[in-house]
Amino acid sequence: MRRLIILLSLWLPLLAAAAPATPDGDAELESHINEMKEPLYSPFIERYLLDEVRSLRIDMERKHRELAAEVVDRELEAADKAVSYATDTVTYFFYLIAGVSSALVLIGWNSLRDIKEKVHSVANDQVAELVGEYEKRLRVIEKQLKQETAHIELNREEINRTQEIHSLWLRASQESTPGGKIAIYDQILAIRPNDIEAITYKADAALDQGEPQWAVNLCQQALAHDETNGHAFYQLACAHSAMGHLDDAARYFAKAVAQTEVYREELERDAALEQLREHPLLHELLDAQLNDSAV
Repeated sequence: MRRLIILLSLWLPLLAAAAPATPDGDAELESHINEMKEPLYSPFIERYLLDEVRSLRIDMERKHRELAAEVVDRELEAADKAVSYATDTVTYFFYLIAGVSSALVLIGWNSLRDIKEKVHSVANDQVAELVGEYEKRLRVIEKQLKQETAHIELNREEINRTQEIHSLWLRASQESTPGGKIAIYDQILAIRPNDIEAITYKADAALDQGEPQWAVNLCQQALAHDETNGHAFYQLACAHSAMGHLDDAARYFAKAVAQTEVYREELERDAALEQLREHPLLHELLDAQLNDSAV
């Protein structure tokens, strides 16, 4: 630190003299230089500065060698610790192997081959058990998938049939001739043979075509599948009324009204029931139903 202070005190005058001059001070600087009687430095000062620089370089070189030596020592120490750790680890590992081998010999396993075979046997048993369990689960899942697939396929077929039947009903509603309606109802029955609604509407078309006996047969077929079908009873009443069997027509009409009161209003609107409107038995049966409902 002392050397640095001395160097600064010696060099400051030199630096001040060598500092760049401003344009305004050029004349003053030139006058000062002309008036100088002796140089700003002496050989003694120059020698002193050179010696100080050399001393500083020597000190820096020495510090560099000391630092390099310290780094090498630290690296050698770390390497020595790593080698010692690895040596101890390997030694303890071999001790562990020797201890485990001795314990295995004591319990009856004579060699590593026996250990290997035993491990393989246990592993194979466990794997076989797991495989068997998963095979059972997969078979159950496969069975469920097959059932779901079959169910989906049936639903798809039923949806297709329903869509086709719906389109046929639309066509039947737009058909104006009884023969055309019967043909469409036959297509519906070909898809769904026990469609009671299609059978009863086919009976209605048969009546419009002048075939009351055919209508009776169709209605009896519908009642065989549904004994409480009011539309079938209503069509039977219309068919028997067309054939002049008014007593039978009255009984079937009363059964239709018993199922649905809406048919009572059809007595005055449907031309097929014109002969039945004033039939005494019909009014007797309808009045009896009204009395029973009132009670």
